[in-house]
Amino acid sequence: MVEVLKVSSRSNPNSVAGALAGVVRSAGLVEVQVVGAGALNQAIKAVAIARGYISASGRDLSCRPEFADIEIDGQGRTAIRLVVEACHLGPLAPGSPMTDTDLTHGDVGSAPGSMPGAVAERIAAAAEP
Repeated sequence: MVEVLKVSSRSNPNSVAGALAGVVRSAGLVEVQVVGAGALNQAIKAVAIARGYISASGRDLSCRPEFADIEIDGQGRTAIRLVVEACHLGPLAPGSPMTDTDLTHGDVGSAPGSMPGAVAERIAAAAEP
């Protein structure tokens, strides 16, 4: 069974990072569950901090966001679940299209709605032989 860490907008990112790193070290992955923008902000900070905690072991973290329908006090809510797992990523080759930080999509720049398309284009370009 995968351990679930519930993070709120009042959670301390350093404390969450320590718990997250501990679970990932022992189990290989953990689910972080959040409801609301403030909670998501704290969880993302915790993942970033936890990367530093586990880097000494030559590992990194991958983070896969998912939606989850949950119930709080009898009310249906939509949560975001971050599936965080240990991985080993080798360095990117110099000149790789994935090292370029200019993520734009067509002529719309980096407007929030255009970012998924820009990321998908970058991934597709990196996968081409």
